[in-house]
Amino acid sequence: MSSAVYLLLVLCCHQRLASGSRALREQPVVGSSLNNTLLMMWRDSNDKCDLVMNLSAKDRCAFVKNTPDCNMEHGFINYLHVTFCLLPPNLTPLTIILCIIWLLCLFLILGLIASKFFCPNLSAISTSLHLTHNVAGVTFLALGNGAPDVFSAIAAFSHPHTAGLAVGALFGAGIFVTTVVAGSIALVKPFAVASRPFLRDVIFYMVAVFWTFIMLYRGTTSLGEILGYLSLYVVYVLTVIISAYIYNRQKNSINSSVRSDAHNPAEFHSSDSSDEEVVPSLTAGSIQQEYESESESEYRPLLPYSESTSQILLSSLNPVDNRKWRRKSWSWRVLKVLKTPLEVLLLLCIPVVDPDKEDRNWRRPLNCFHLITAPLVCVLAFQSGIYGVYMIQGQFPLWLLILLLGFFLSAIVFCTTTNDRPPKYHPLFALLGFVVSAVLISAAASEVVSLLHMLGVVLSLSNTVLGLTLLAWGNSIGDCFSDITIARQGYPRMAIAACFGGIIFNMLFGVGIGCLVQMVNTHTGVQFETEGLLTWVLAGSLGLSMVLSFVIVPLSRFHLGRTYGIFLLVFYAIFLLIALLTEFGQIHLV
Repeated sequence: MSSAVYLLLVLCCHQRLASGSRALREQPVVGSSLNNTLLMMWRDSNDKCDLVMNLSAKDRCAFVKNTPDCNMEHGFINYLHVTFCLLPPNLTPLTIILCIIWLLCLFLILGLIASKFFCPNLSAISTSLHLTHNVAGVTFLALGNGAPDVFSAIAAFSHPHTAGLAVGALFGAGIFVTTVVAGSIALVKPFAVASRPFLRDVIFYMVAVFWTFIMLYRGTTSLGEILGYLSLYVVYVLTVIISAYIYNRQKNSINSSVRSDAHNPAEFHSSDSSDEEVVPSLTAGSIQQEYESESESEYRPLLPYSESTSQILLSSLNPVDNRKWRRKSWSWRVLKVLKTPLEVLLLLCIPVVDPDKEDRNWRRPLNCFHLITAPLVCVLAFQSGIYGVYMIQGQFPLWLLILLLGFFLSAIVFCTTTNDRPPKYHPLFALLGFVVSAVLISAAASEVVSLLHMLGVVLSLSNTVLGLTLLAWGNSIGDCFSDITIARQGYPRMAIAACFGGIIFNMLFGVGIGCLVQMVNTHTGVQFETEGLLTWVLAGSLGLSMVLSFVIVPLSRFHLGRTYGIFLLVFYAIFLLIALLTEFGQIHLV
């Protein structure tokens, strides 16, 4: 968030807090226990944690401790308790600044785990299962690209009072990606979009948005509807596979007719040969990895050279590539220095399998160490560490049992393998890395949701506006830069396909799995607590942007030019302005 927008939010929140305090001061004071009376009244009538800012500083800690809505059980840190009980009230502005810095660090952790560990292991799993590019693209690659969004939505939707964060994040990210990212791609590289994949993705996304809107409007949903909601993505995957199969058959028949009738080559070019994108999501790192893999041969030694076990361990824990370091800018180097300690810790815990390398990234000492650290990290991080203090029959800690089993398994693998050849079961390390990455991403996403909930309470902002701004921007900014980079390198169709293909997966799985988690936790039906007019402004803006794209793009003969790109950016600016004015009460229903 830019400094100007942040100052606007703080000023408006200050005005709202000041008006609330004036209203309290204008009430007649009857006795010395006015705040305690208000505390009991609010607790009995409306169990909302955001009412804490209307109390005096000395009563806020008691309100936070006694209000169920302020409980943040799905997180390692209770940020509301830290803000109102551990720190003095005069340090609240400093607390907000530190929380925003910690939020940026959490986004960095999410992106790092997803790009460096989660996605490579998913790619290795899809390669081991011999999946086609279409299936891998709409399943594993979509999950890899949208892991922060999906896990954040699941963490938010698992509780009714934070569902607004997921609604704001998913709808806000959808508007951001389909307007800002798509508009930037059109500005950077005007191109003709593939017609059938574009219409297919837009139609499925509009259906998903409309279905979500219906569930939010009713405020509840059933198990059957959730399963049908998740089945919509299965239908989307089958549509992608079937359309790709039909396209390949048409292309093969055209190629055979061209070979049989060589004097009429124009017949082949008459078909829309690039109408189907094979993989609907791609990251800029894959193109860079191709370049680096081609240049690795220049640095290979002429004579065979074997490293010792200690050398292999030290080199595998070094996240800095000297060749890349020399050709990168100073800003990249500064960021790399800041990320290096975190990368070293993650390298100690998460194995990575690379099927494109000759040795598949087999590092015997480090991979054996992973058998100790990876299961232990899963136990300590799963569900915010609830199993870290679990005692088996009340006597033996679970984490100690996992640690002993890890030592035993690591010793067996170390004694039965060599440094220069990966074992036959090495692909199982990709599955282990996938599980650990998913657990860590889920833990970080839960922290993001808890932290945003605290910021919403302190700043008197709704969860929806926090979701459509901070959470949506934080989860989508990486995709924004990746897609723009892909477009600049000459792949605008891949970039625009990633825009629409990924958000379908994020919405359907984020909302669907989140609803299932809430149903399991509460043992009742799923409840949504929408936040008034802002939710409908958000849903209506997303639906309007998709309808406009569905109409304007075919009318322009599927050519995305700079004029259309500017239109999308202006649309997002107008939407953001309306959303903020609605949040601060300037736009309201009569």
